[in-house]
Amino acid sequence: GADPLAILRAVGQLAVNGEVVSGASTITMQLARLLERRPRTLTSKAIELFRAFQLEWHYSKQEILGFYLTLAPYGVNLEGIEAASRAWFRKPPTALTLAESAMLTVLPQRPSGLRPDRYPEQAKAARDKVLKRLLDAGRITQLQYDEARSVPVPRRLHRFPRQAPHYSADLL
Repeated sequence: GADPLAILRAVGQLAVNGEVVSGASTITMQLARLLERRPRTLTSKAIELFRAFQLEWHYSKQEILGFYLTLAPYGVNLEGIEAASRAWFRKPPTALTLAESAMLTVLPQRPSGLRPDRYPEQAKAARDKVLKRLLDAGRITQLQYDEARSVPVPRRLHRFPRQAPHYSADLL
């Protein structure tokens, strides 16, 4: 639920620089923040930490990741991996390629600042950083890395199909 070394690093950087330089939130702490939105204060951070421990006590890591992916912000009023996958790539998350998965991995970090339709260079750089980490960890091959890096980032959002439009005027 918490990463003590990351917390110490972030507190040290805050003390030295007088401002937040990097965060220390785990996925579980980010989920706690998404579940109970609060102003970003030290008190809120302490509550998130407590909630993260509660979540870890009651749910598996897989369940926590699933909850997070359902609620994570992907910019443009998109919440959750399903909506983001369909809006950016016109497919469900289970059909994403390596490059597409890496793109959706980075978007929640800065949903507005990494929008590939507005900031393609920043989005590509962030995506490629994820791919490099996968390569360095031995999770993908050099060929997979090279192929994924060569894929352009999406340049526009796709509309959702209008399979069941609702007309509130007819209900009045």
